Amino acid sequence: QVQLVESGGGLVQTGGSLRLSCAASVRPFNSYGMGWFRQVPGKGRDFVAAISWSGRSTYYADSVKGRFTLSRDNAKNSVYLQMNSLKPEDTAVYYCAATRTLASAEVVARRGYDYWGQGTQVTVSS
Repeated sequence: QVQLVESGGGLVQTGGSLRLSCAASVRPFNSYGMGWFRQVPGKGRDFVAAISWSGRSTYYADSVKGRFTLSRDNAKNSVYLQMNSLKPEDTAVYYCAATRTLASAEVVARRGYDYWGQGTQVTVSS
């Protein structure tokens, strides 16, 4: 059974940092583009960032560009979302997702996803 397990969420003050991790059991991991999305209660799920299968390309939502960095370690079947300069509007449940493709990150961002994690809560206090 495929699993994506997010971790690293929590409570942080405005301007602080968090690093989210997603451990994936999809195989082969290096055949999957990966994405992060976030959702607040009562709203739809919004795209945050995507990374290509190799990690050579990344793509970000305008709202997080310059503050968030997405990376992956294919040897560890994991992706990492480093979030800096956090703002209260970044408060949401963050989800990791996988899509089987060898396309660039910009394409990954727009694809449908095959697998989703359960999410991890990020709360930024003002």
